[in-house]
Amino acid sequence: MERSRLLECLAADHARLREVGASDLTAAVPSCPGWTVADLVRHVAEVYLHKAECMRLNAFPDPWPPAGLESVGPIELLDRGYAELTGEFAARDAAAPSRTWHEPDQTVGFWIRRMAQETVIHRIDAELARGVPIAPIPEDLAIDGIDEVLKLFVGYGSHAWLEDFTPVLAGAKGRTVIVGVDGGPGWLVRTETTGVEVTDANPATAASTPVDATVSGSATGVLRWLWARESPGVSEAVVEGDETTLTELRNLLTASTQ
Repeated sequence: MERSRLLECLAADHARLREVGASDLTAAVPSCPGWTVADLVRHVAEVYLHKAECMRLNAFPDPWPPAGLESVGPIELLDRGYAELTGEFAARDAAAPSRTWHEPDQTVGFWIRRMAQETVIHRIDAELARGVPIAPIPEDLAIDGIDEVLKLFVGYGSHAWLEDFTPVLAGAKGRTVIVGVDGGPGWLVRTETTGVEVTDANPATAASTPVDATVSGSATGVLRWLWARESPGVSEAVVEGDETTLTELRNLLTASTQ
């Protein structure tokens, strides 16, 4: 996705998060056990501030968080964080250097994408907490989010921090899952004890590759399933195949996104 489009999506989802969050900061967040909406909003605000510092310093700020944030109200802190984050984005090209956790991509563009995806998932958290309708997720943003969580969080993460995935991958036996969007792209996920390989899968590849399980549906449905952000009792994703394989994938997603 282009920079301008990601920033447009970020703006819309930040506004929705702020609107829904401000309506009841005490509500429990079912998709983030133990959190209230106040905790959720404060988390997003601190993430924004942290990424703004990563760009300013071209390094991870240490120590973090700075003293004094706890005295600022959640919505006020969210406003501050969003203003600082977008101010840093506006002052820099996407190709400008910035420290990130993804070693192959040390640019501001990484954070533009990451913050757009961070925000859409957490505004869904707020909507689930308040029991209000889930605002539509643009298809291009949802497809990009599927690609990010599979390739960066699961694929890259399982190799970069294998020790965090070892409890899940200890019994990996080359199980394969096809994740696909109706009428759109697909991804082949293969697990080994040494990490997870995630590659693009076109319809021909998917049809000719033996798989143990599949996850498919609309882009929104698949994204929400991967992030475990489905509404209670409702799923827009079609999940089929070997239960052990699907449980392994779910555990990998949990390990990589906690």
